[in-house]
Amino acid sequence: QVQLVESGGGLVQAGDSLRLACAASGLAFSWYTMAWFRQAPGKEHEFVALIAYSDGSINYADSVKDRFTISRDNAKNTVYLQINTLKPEDTAVYYCAAARRGSEYNTYGNDYNFWGQGTQVTVSS
Repeated sequence: QVQLVESGGGLVQAGDSLRLACAASGLAFSWYTMAWFRQAPGKEHEFVALIAYSDGSINYADSVKDRFTISRDNAKNTVYLQINTLKPEDTAVYYCAAARRGSEYNTYGNDYNFWGQGTQVTVSS
């Protein structure tokens, strides 16, 4: 059974940093492109970042590319999202997702096979 378990969210102040982690199990992690999406209250699901399985290519949403860093550790079956200089508009539930043999162009939710339950990030001003 595939499981993606996010952690690292919380209540922080604007300007703080957070590191989210997503631990995967039940799948051949190195064959999966991993991504982060988020959903803010009253808004649609939004692509944030991905890291491709094949060569580690990275793709960010334009709105986050200067402050977010995605990385992966295949030995630990874990993908990370470092978020710096948090803003109130970053408040959302952050989800990780896995796409088997996905590419750096897979920025749509439908591209992904598996999803985590999400971790809440709340940024106060």
